[in-house]
Amino acid sequence: MPALDLIALLLILLWAAFLFGGWLRGKDPQRYRRMPVWTRMASSAMLVLLGWYGFLLAPAGEVATFARLIAVGMTFGLVGDLFMAGLLPAPNRVLGGITAFGVGHVAYISAIVGYRPVLWWVVGLGLLAAAGLFYAVFLHNKKRSPLLWAALVYSLLLASTAALGVSLALQLPLFAVLAAGGLLFFASDLILALELFNRTRFPWLGDWVWLTYGPGQALIVLSIWAALQTVG
Repeated sequence: MPALDLIALLLILLWAAFLFGGWLRGKDPQRYRRMPVWTRMASSAMLVLLGWYGFLLAPAGEVATFARLIAVGMTFGLVGDLFMAGLLPAPNRVLGGITAFGVGHVAYISAIVGYRPVLWWVVGLGLLAAAGLFYAVFLHNKKRSPLLWAALVYSLLLASTAALGVSLALQLPLFAVLAAGGLLFFASDLILALELFNRTRFPWLGDWVWLTYGPGQALIVLSIWAALQTVG
């Protein structure tokens, strides 16, 4: 884990307190999600603050560009959370959330591609695996709705972020946090898609979405500190 200063450490501890505290202390008789809405939104807000704080620490140049794009991506992640929670108006909250998250992942992808040369074979394998998984689970023998096609494009964006993170980590091991974050985000999306498109149900499904998504976003934001460690 990259070294954190006192302010960054405080923000990540607040994030953990909101996310995991809401999970530990929340209640839901339906056994879907213990985490209250406000603790989930507060946890994402802490990551937005963490991202922009990291940008303020970054020296001018490629590290600052990387940090700014990661912070922008996390900001759109919070917007997506607000859409999904029904706290922002939208004709379709899921589509609004997917759109916001998608813009965020374009920012993440731009940050990684602009930082170091890409191992395209890693990205190609990642996209093939993601497309095959999506087809087998969500498209095979199912009615193809517009929302499902939008989810496929979105899933490939997430897979691109994860694969690009792996590509960067293979070159600079400090960025293993970024690779792990991208993979956790993809896992969260898979759980959510199982609910939306396959009507999958299991106890505390909503919590599992956030217990993978939240740490995934946190690790992506912490990659700013990985970049800061490369300075000098």
